[in-house]
Amino acid sequence: MRVKVSEVMTREVASVDGATPFKDVAKVLTTRGVSAVPVVDGDNHVIGVVSEADLLCKEEFKDQFHREGYRQPLRTRLRHRLSQDRGTVRDKARGETAAGLMTAPAVTIRPQSAVVYAMRLMDEHGVKRLPVVDEDGRLEGIVSRHDLLKIFLRSDAAIAEEIEKDVLDRSLWVDTSQVKVEVHRGVATLSGRIERHSEAQIAARMALRVNGVIDVADEIRWNVDDVPSQVGR
Repeated sequence: MRVKVSEVMTREVASVDGATPFKDVAKVLTTRGVSAVPVVDGDNHVIGVVSEADLLCKEEFKDQFHREGYRQPLRTRLRHRLSQDRGTVRDKARGETAAGLMTAPAVTIRPQSAVVYAMRLMDEHGVKRLPVVDEDGRLEGIVSRHDLLKIFLRSDAAIAEEIEKDVLDRSLWVDTSQVKVEVHRGVATLSGRIERHSEAQIAARMALRVNGVIDVADEIRWNVDDVPSQVGR
């Protein structure tokens, strides 16, 4: 089975409501040692996220607001233009409460989602953490990049068991009884024999997809070389 967000997420989450004052938001971020917090309504629905970057807009733009001629670098201005759906930096610089500072709508994820999907969402949206919500959008936890690193702490035995059961026994639909799996420090070695070369390649590719696998050493031998572009062994 793929590791789910629910298995690595943090369940005790610091959050604020839309009326939380600027300084109180800053206090939550610093005292809890986090870079962002979800903003929730009275029913604990996530309505946005406020981050350190959102708060720092106020300091960054003080010179501009005091007519001292501050202008952002071109690269920064272009980045903000490409992110117009996240609210203008100028508006956030004037914000006094979480509602005025936050990025909305929040990018969220469900607890049953695979961690690889969380990784892709973070990369796509350029965020470091995602609020985890139930089917009604209520806050259940938060998952950060730090949390996602936990998948690389899986034991070698757990990884080997998943490759044996979920890849070799259930996914390939061919005889894999002669294939052996060994995992050392996250590197999986597949050895033994299988009927076709193509089946050996598929087994190696699928093993590499298992959460926690760093690399795969494909040492499987085959009886029939059905991959003409490769030299058989």
